This record gives sequence, structure tokens and C-alpha cells, in this order.
Amino acid sequence: MAVKVVLIRGDGTGPELAGALRTVLDALSPDLEIIECEAGSEWWYKHGGNSMIPPETWEHIKSSAACFKSPTTTPPDPNAPRSVAVSIRQQMNLYANVRPIKTFKGAESPLSKIFGPIEFLCVREATEGLYSGLEMSVSDDIALAIRKISYTGSLRVARWAFREARSRGWNKVVAITKRNILRLTDGVFMRAVQDAASEFPEITVEEYYIDNMAQQLMKNPDRFNKTVLLSTNLFMDVLSEEASALVGNIGMVYAANLGDNYAMFEPAHGSTPKYKGMDRVNPTATILAGAWMLSYLGFKKHGEAIMKATEKVIAERKKVTVDLGGTAKTSEMARAIAEEAVKMMSS
Repeated sequence: MAVKVVLIRGDGTGPELAGALRTVLDALSPDLEIIECEAGSEWWYKHGGNSMIPPETWEHIKSSAACFKSPTTTPPDPNAPRSVAVSIRQQMNLYANVRPIKTFKGAESPLSKIFGPIEFLCVREATEGLYSGLEMSVSDDIALAIRKISYTGSLRVARWAFREARSRGWNKVVAITKRNILRLTDGVFMRAVQDAASEFPEITVEEYYIDNMAQQLMKNPDRFNKTVLLSTNLFMDVLSEEASALVGNIGMVYAANLGDNYAMFEPAHGSTPKYKGMDRVNPTATILAGAWMLSYLGFKKHGEAIMKATEKVIAERKKVTVDLGGTAKTSEMARAIAEEAVKMMSS
């Protein structure tokens, strides 16, 4: 029986990227039932309501094994519902947002010439913090946002980070806080990290303050090779975006949102509406997130073939998009990766 997955087409360049992913998936033909669905600000502006996710999309999500979210736009409108990503993370209890940061041969950043290849993992608590959506106006002059941090939520994502470090053979987790200022909330988070660390005695834990960490990522990024970086929702959202500069650009960074029973996969970048319909955005993050989804669902050979094919196409630089120094369109790069993946599956 085919495994059911939801593909959210998204906003801006999202549908084009969803099409690029379908090009690769259709070429390899894993036993999937792919349900394409709508969600995002473009849908919401047309239909309104208290969610950017239509009821029928929710029905498909809740009956699927996993979902893939193409980029969506979250408007700064105070009357708009919470973002698609936050809604799915909270509803499906996807508490670990995970973004690998890795240098690809052929897509090195200027910093790569100084520090060499970079590889580490950003792990972000994804259901709490300032993304909880707890905001209020107390007067015309004052608005408040509540930074909700729980020991339970912090402990489960900390344990996930330590387990992942162990599975990769890495021996360090770096916890990022601002505990000298946010003494209660980051105090709860750090207590959970330290309790999780006691369960993994072979792995060391270091604490960095967010401002120093932002500097160190640019000054000494090689210090964090083979390390899991762990933080709260907003802090790691910002730091993982900064880290993308170490590996070229945000178009190279893919992500998974993982819970105990479900997962959502996505590129880490936004919907770039100014490029909508131009067939020019880098599909790397989308395709690699799709490969990760396949591995998660048990199609490991398919996922590995896509990963290796993507690395090969980038390294050869013949069919890559303009941000990678090439002239290929989104669709052309996707077809090149699909062709290489098919060859690797048959070899």
C-alpha cells in the first residue's frame, strides 16, 4: 500500500519548487501517494478565516505519514493567522526543527576559503518560545509578547539533540542562551539541557550566549564542526539563517520538523515572491528536504540517491542556478538531479 504524503504547494515560488520536487520524485517512483494541497497567505487572502491552512488540507495532513511544505509567506499583518509552519508544528507536536549546515563542493562560500568545509547541525525547539503566539496590547503605547519556555518541552528537544549527536558519532552539544539576562526562561531551558546531558556522559555540553555565538559563527565557524547546536525557537531561527552564509546561501539549507509520530519537511528559505513565475530559484534545499522525507518514510535508497545526485550536479556546475554560478532554470536543475538519481538507483 502506497505511503500517503501531503505536498503543500505554498506561496510565491513555492509552487515552482513543489514542481521541482515532483520532477525528482516522479523520476524515482517511490511507492508514494502524493496529495498536493493549498495553504499559505495567497490562499488566505482569497478565502479568509482564522487559519492559513484550509480544512481539507488539515484532513489530509492528519491522515498522512508526513508532509512537505513548500515555502509560504507569513505577512506582518496583526490580523493574519499564525504561519503555516508554526500551525503545523504546534498542531502535530513537531518539537524539533533540524537544519543541517554543510558545505557542498562547487558551492563554497567566500568564508570556505578561510575555514575550509563546514558541517554542523542546528536543532531548534519549535513549539514554544516567542513563536507561541501569545501577544497582547495593554495600551496604545505598550504591546507584550510572552516567551513561554517549559521544562518538559526543553527536555524533549535536548534529548533529541543528544541522541542525534550520539548517532552521528559527534561528542559535543552547544547550548545557546541569554541566561545572564533571561534568567528564568533560559534558566528553565538550560536546566533541561543539563539534565539531558547527564543521560549522555560521553557527550560534552558547552553554553554560549546568543550575542557571542552570532560572532563566533562568523569568526571561528570551524570550532563547531561535528557539533550539534541547540537553542530555543527564535534564537536558533536567527542563528541557522546566519549559518547559511557559511555554506553559500539559504538556498542550500533544508530542514525537518520532527515529533514522536509525525514529520514535516521543508526548505529553510522563504517564498521569494519577487521571483515568482521566473523559474530561477535554487531548488537544492527543496530537493534535499524531499530526500530526507523519503529516508524518514523508509525509502532510504531513494533518499540517498537524491542526496548523492544533488551533490554531483552542484559539484559539476553545469546545470545549476544563477546563485550557484550557473545559468540553469529551477526546472532544468531539477531534471539534471532527477536524471543522476535514476542512474544511481540503477547502478
